[in-house]
Amino acid sequence: MKKEFRLKGSEKILGMISAFSATERVVFGILTFIALVSALTLAWKVNRSFLVPIPSHGGSFSEGIIGLPRSINPVLAFTDVDKDLSNLVYSGLMKYENGKLVGDLAQKYSVSEDGLVYTFTLKDNIRFHDGTPLTTDDVEFTIQKIQDSALKSPRRADWASVTLKIINSTEIQFILKQPYAPFLANTTIGIIPKHIWKNVDADQFIFSQYNIEPIGSGPYEVSSIKRDGGGIPQYYILDTFNRYHNEKPYISEILVYFYPNESAALEAYNAGIIDNFAGISPQEAAHIASSSSNSTILHTPLPRIFGVFFNQNNAPVLANKEVRQALNMALDKEKIIDEVLYGYGISIDSPIPDDEMVGATSTKRIGSIDNARALLTKNGWLINSDGILEKKTKTSTQTLEFSIATTDAPDLKKTAEIIKANWEELGARVTVKVFEYGDLSQNVIKTRKYDALLFGEVVGKDLDLYAFWHSSQRNAPGLNLSMYVNSKVDSLLEDARATSDEKKRDTDYVAFEKILQDEVPAAFLYSPEYMYIVSNEIQGIDLKSITNSSDRWYGIDKWFIATDYVWKIFMKK
Repeated sequence: MKKEFRLKGSEKILGMISAFSATERVVFGILTFIALVSALTLAWKVNRSFLVPIPSHGGSFSEGIIGLPRSINPVLAFTDVDKDLSNLVYSGLMKYENGKLVGDLAQKYSVSEDGLVYTFTLKDNIRFHDGTPLTTDDVEFTIQKIQDSALKSPRRADWASVTLKIINSTEIQFILKQPYAPFLANTTIGIIPKHIWKNVDADQFIFSQYNIEPIGSGPYEVSSIKRDGGGIPQYYILDTFNRYHNEKPYISEILVYFYPNESAALEAYNAGIIDNFAGISPQEAAHIASSSSNSTILHTPLPRIFGVFFNQNNAPVLANKEVRQALNMALDKEKIIDEVLYGYGISIDSPIPDDEMVGATSTKRIGSIDNARALLTKNGWLINSDGILEKKTKTSTQTLEFSIATTDAPDLKKTAEIIKANWEELGARVTVKVFEYGDLSQNVIKTRKYDALLFGEVVGKDLDLYAFWHSSQRNAPGLNLSMYVNSKVDSLLEDARATSDEKKRDTDYVAFEKILQDEVPAAFLYSPEYMYIVSNEIQGIDLKSITNSSDRWYGIDKWFIATDYVWKIFMKK
């Protein structure tokens, strides 16, 4: 006999329902359905309140880059395109993570007490994309190729005086001739596979097909290359490397498209072909920021400085300290930030970007045309019949007249015109000379044939200002663009680059900064911001380590698109 089970009181409820009219039953059904949906919704919301999103593997995005790849090889990479792809395909001993240097290929490292010997131990079971083990032989080979003068590696200066010693297959030493505190940053260079490159002669190195079809050990490997009818790459497809030595990246696939200029890249972005676009101009960034809801403009200050470098050897009028101080006072730097950089930059009064020193504070200038003119008047400078400031002595007359050299980059040309207007209002006669970049570099900067130079310098995250301001660097290839000489500054710079004590280095740089703010060998203008258009779908991007555009890939393994949800109680604390 079948036994039936009924809920207590169910007969009564059923009896009540059976007594309803047809209309009442419909209304009752609708109300019951609403109540059920509401209860389920409430239960879902309560459950969701205890859940948190976490990254999940999957998803892809397309990246737009201006230019074409030529040498996707850390030894040779010079252009932004080559560096972009190299940073995705190759791994170095160290890498940046959240603005700090951490081990990549390296499991651990140590530094001798005298700061001359760096010992690195590789992680276990590291592989190149073709499955070949990566050992210290590959590390040694890479550095030796960088040191080879025949290859003309852009990184050669970083390694020229370093001696290598292999201890075993997983341990290697770098021996320096003298202490160099920022050396560790050099070890972020990607390691190339010896078994592929050892048979390539130096004169054929730059022409090897492996520069276009690279094999590294980085988080992503090249899965395919789409070319046009002439064999020119249109885009690369990069997939996650399944045997990557660190945690597998969340995003499964990256498509990297190449464009001849910003206009073409923006056209592709507007058409939905690319999701992300690096290195966009401030003007376009400002436009997209105000008009697009599908993307975000990520921006962060770059460790770069732009300024007007005074060559006192070429323009004697600039040898007057009060002239240099007045010219600096007269500058409307905020106008440059607003009208040239569209707000994507910060004004500076020092050769050190404001965020590059712990404990250091720059002395901000008190500037205006009136203050500048008063300073010059106090020192005997008067307006002549031509409306130009001049200073007369018993033996000579100096006129405040000089030229500014710069490149034909639109932002620098516009900056030069603002500076010219500021200084002419003060009472100077200023001529702006614009050069194509290659011409400026080879025929003006290299020869130091300029009165004043409007230019930029990449200071870098690992602060070392020796190349920019030490007196030994006055001539090319040194970067002392002001031809500046000061024995006290030399001593401070030598001490700063040798010490591993961060506080001591800061103390040296604070003293250095005060000297330059007083002597004004250059009028420092601004530090630009790096701008990156990214799809709103992509999360986990960290731009703290940005020095160059390609540095945005540091931490690519933490980027994610797909998400899962887990209960909060299961999250690691």
